Amino acid sequence: MKKISRLTHEFVEFVPSTLKDGVLYISIPYTTAVHRCCCGCGNKVVTPLSPAGWKLIFDGETVSLHPSIGNWSFTCRSHYWVNRNSISWADNKWSRGQIDVNRAADQWAREKHYSASAGVD
Repeated sequence: MKKISRLTHEFVEFVPSTLKDGVLYISIPYTTAVHRCCCGCGNKVVTPLSPAGWKLIFDGETVSLHPSIGNWSFTCRSHYWVNRNSISWADNKWSRGQIDVNRAADQWAREKHYSASAGVD
């Protein structure tokens, strides 16, 4: 397994069934970005784009995704950021407790966003 340090990006309508290593496929119509895990394990990483999910920044030449990519359910448990097509790796593996706290915060943010969108207080 070879870690990837840089991604290229392709804007597509439909994500191809076979993903190339080192390519971030971005579907604006389906508000998602997909790539193979940058650790080299080959797992498909899906990042839904939304106010309560990942945000994509395209500067005309490069792309960034925020927040970080934490592949906690994969065996590799890789954790990295995509910033201007470059991969920055997290220094430390997260503990189960850190992962659980992060997942709870993500769930809270999604619920808050979608209840506000539906006009529910």
